[in-house]
Order: sequence, then structure tokens, then C-alpha cells
Amino acid sequence: MSLGALRPSPLVEQATEHLRDQITGGEWPVGTKLPGETSLAKSLGVGRSTVREALRALAGAGLVQARQGSGVFVIATKPKEDWSAQLRRAAITDVYEVRLLVEVEAAQLAAQRRTEEDVTALNEALARRRAAADAGDAEFVAADIALHRTVVDAAHNPVLTGLFAEFVPVLERRLLDLVELLGLRSDDANHGDAGHADLVDAVVRGDAGAAGRALGDELRGTLALLHTL
Repeated sequence: MSLGALRPSPLVEQATEHLRDQITGGEWPVGTKLPGETSLAKSLGVGRSTVREALRALAGAGLVQARQGSGVFVIATKPKEDWSAQLRRAAITDVYEVRLLVEVEAAQLAAQRRTEEDVTALNEALARRRAAADAGDAEFVAADIALHRTVVDAAHNPVLTGLFAEFVPVLERRLLDLVELLGLRSDDANHGDAGHADLVDAVVRGDAGAAGRALGDELRGTLALLHTL
């Protein structure tokens, strides 16, 4: 079976796409052993190293699995849904439960690791959140998320920072809906200011326990509201 020669660049992406199409299109059902690297390379008109990288990408997508001494086998005909896609479809209550796990720990680490630059950034983020109370809901939500991001950044853990960044697009959309739906700012334009001030104060003072409690109380309060909807 000829898969068709590829254009010069980018070879790995093209090879991956061609092989993925063969799998998702049903040419290679689940359980099928793929042709060897040499055979695939010849069919695609690329080198074995390109095929090897393409197979790694397909394995990462959950479509194939290499078995020692046996070859590479198809294990699924639909790629695994990536983390970003799962977040976009997730219920907001599920998102908040994960936020509790991630951000409370981040706040505690931030209290232990914050630098003078972090202290300045935290105070500025709190000031911007307060200033945004006079703006629209979208600006206020953006300032709120920015403060939370600053706390996570102060933990100085790139994995936590990257994980929180994945939440941001979902949070911006969902929080704006929540603020409007529940009318959270109708009586208090700077909703949640006291809790955020406590959070910043605890991180600045280096009180990890207080920082975790302040952030946990805020997120649990919102989660409780969500469960009433």
C-alpha cells in the first residue's frame, strides 16, 4: 500500500498526519501491527528518523504503542483528547475543585518563596484589582485572574505556572458568566476584596498556613455558590 510521497517540509508533521489519517480512516484497525520503519520510510519518501518521530507523536496521542521485540501496534482509532480540550468542556465545578488542589498549594509555596519583586507584583496586582472595581465585569474578572496568576508565579514552580496558564482561558469565560449570572458585583463592585487582601498579606508575611486558608476559603465559597445553581 503506497501512502504517497511527501513535500520537503515539515516532514515530521506531514508524516504524522499521513499515518494518523491511515489509522483514523480505518486503514489500520485496532490491533494492527504497523509496517516497519524502513517500509514506512520508503512509502512516505522520508528517512527512518522522521518516521520514528512521527510514531512517537502518534504514541503521545494514544493511537499506537510500541511493544518490545514485536513492533508498533494500533491501540485506538481516535486521538486522546488533550488537556486544553478537556478543560474547555469541563464543568465549572470540576475546574474549581482542581483549582483548589493547585492554587492552595501554590499560595503556600508562594509564602515560603516570594521575593521582594514578588511582593511588589502582588501589591500592584491587588491595587489593579481594586481599580478594576470601577470598570466593567470583563476588566474586573481579568484583574482578578491576574492577581491569582501573580500568586502562582510567586511559588517559583514552572509546572504550577504552566498548569495555571492552561486554566486562564476557561476561567476568563466562565468567571464572567458567573459574575453576570449571580450578580456578584451588584451590591459590591469590588466583590471578594477582603479575602484577596488577606491572601496577599499572608504571602507577603510569609505565612504559608494563612495564605492557603485565605485562598481555600475564597475558592470554596465560590464553589459553594456554584453548587446552588
